[in-house]
Amino acid sequence: MFYWFLKTVVLGPILKLLFRPWVEGAEHVPAHGAAILASNHLSFSDSIFLPIVLSRRITFPAKMEYFTGSGVKGRLTAWFFKGVGQIPIDRSGGRASEAAISSGLKVLRKDELFGIYPEGTRSPDGRLYKGKTGIARMALEAGCPVIPVAMIGTDKAQPTGQKLPNIMRIGVRIGAPLDFSRYEGMENDRFVLRSITDEIMYELMLLSGQEYVDVYATSLKKNVLKDTVQTAVAKAQEIQKTAQEIQKTATEAAKAATEAARAVTESAKTRSVTARTAGDPADGDAAVAAGDSAEAAEAADRTSPAAQAGQREVDPTADDEQGHRRAS
Repeated sequence: MFYWFLKTVVLGPILKLLFRPWVEGAEHVPAHGAAILASNHLSFSDSIFLPIVLSRRITFPAKMEYFTGSGVKGRLTAWFFKGVGQIPIDRSGGRASEAAISSGLKVLRKDELFGIYPEGTRSPDGRLYKGKTGIARMALEAGCPVIPVAMIGTDKAQPTGQKLPNIMRIGVRIGAPLDFSRYEGMENDRFVLRSITDEIMYELMLLSGQEYVDVYATSLKKNVLKDTVQTAVAKAQEIQKTAQEIQKTATEAAKAATEAARAVTESAKTRSVTARTAGDPADGDAAVAAGDSAEAAEAADRTSPAAQAGQREVDPTADDEQGHRRAS
């Protein structure tokens, strides 16, 4: 009920007005019965725009983190995804992958549409990556067709990491259903599963016009993350080495300053001892400083005008000369 309320009353009309989505090949989606919609994955908004342009309900798997968040934001996110009928999946692989396939089969066995992204994650650079074989297993076990779907421009409308989308026109191109009934009973043959998956990815490449890369997108992201971590570690080690060099330089500078201070102290002690030996009345280590100050003061006094005037007043020779002049 909440799904149809959002689609027809709240989100649907607003998004159609703003983004004016166009669709090609809508007639390839059956009006009734189970079918798998296999789509390329460019943006978070792929799961929003595809249901808007189709009249039937589509159930998508959503990563477990959307349903297990904490706080107000986490609870609102979980409420939204549960309300629109999305099913949580654990993408860690192994038994988690089996649980995801089982969840998809439950939807298909109710004759509903199940949307899936064979790449397993959003494209990191806009290219189309190697598909995972879980979609082939579901198609064979459910005995339903696979309908390739290409989302056009959603990566530009809402790039990875951007919360608010850019207002622009986006498109949906739907291909003819792919029938794999010829492989019935071979869902455990890994070569058959790979062949089916590659055929689906080839159709997606033709519909979307994307460059195909025969590598799992998840592996590429792990390698990118690994390189990023290694780069960060290398930078941290470089910073640590620089810090050690700075610390070493600071230690050497402090040692040199200590040696200089010690030399000054020794010099002062030597001059003090010399001054005492010469009979200088100055006391202790202050003798040198006091002597220097006294000498400077005496020199200043000798050169001052007052001192020179004083010398003239007490000069006995000058008095004798004046006496002789008066006597004569």
